[in-house]
Amino acid sequence: MSESLSGKVAAITGAASGIGLECARAMLAAGAKVVLVDRAEDRLKALVAEFGDNASAVVTDLLDPSSVDRMMPEILEKAGRLDIFHANAGAYVGGEVASGDPDQWDRMLNLNINAVFRTVHAVLPHMIEKKSGDIIVTSSVAGFVPVVWEPIYTASKFAVQAFVHTVRRQVLKHGIRVGAVAPGPVVTALLSDWPKAKMEEALAAGSLMEPKEVADAVLFMLTRPRNVTIRDLVILPQSVDI
Repeated sequence: MSESLSGKVAAITGAASGIGLECARAMLAAGAKVVLVDRAEDRLKALVAEFGDNASAVVTDLLDPSSVDRMMPEILEKAGRLDIFHANAGAYVGGEVASGDPDQWDRMLNLNINAVFRTVHAVLPHMIEKKSGDIIVTSSVAGFVPVVWEPIYTASKFAVQAFVHTVRRQVLKHGIRVGAVAPGPVVTALLSDWPKAKMEEALAAGSLMEPKEVADAVLFMLTRPRNVTIRDLVILPQSVDI
């Protein structure tokens, strides 16, 4: 029997757009209260006004450790508790290493790796204390299969996978489930630096997914019976051969 999200509290990073926004919509529709976490304050205000009483917002700059330190206390102030944490925010950089920009790499690595580590660290004590919780991390198929076009991004997602697999085993004794949703290419702002020809080719071939499809997968993970953990859920467009 599926678990209900009714009455549960979820927090999602990168919730102002893309996958995070669609996951917020899906969880709200499933009866959860959702705290949207993002740095885009004006966008968050508009979304909370649109979503109504079951939505609230915490403005957080995930690249600022002091801002991350304030995140969990503000979530608890807004919602009283936390049952689900979705570490979704991330960035993308592709291209040749020889001509790449290490400063861009640093920002992406901080967001894709360090921010995930810090935010999960921030929410774990609360979940351990109440002996229950779900943590979902947005990973990528690039965390399983090295993608030649995106070596630095691929490396960041391999790090995420290692983190998910080890933390899950540390906290399962506390009743906390940890899993990764690992999509292939999704139509989001993360693909803004794809070459125009590559994007056109992908769209024509049907090799891109919509964020809602990822949200549906996350909802499936969260609604499994408590004795079942979806450790990794890889979802691909039909035409992607990886």
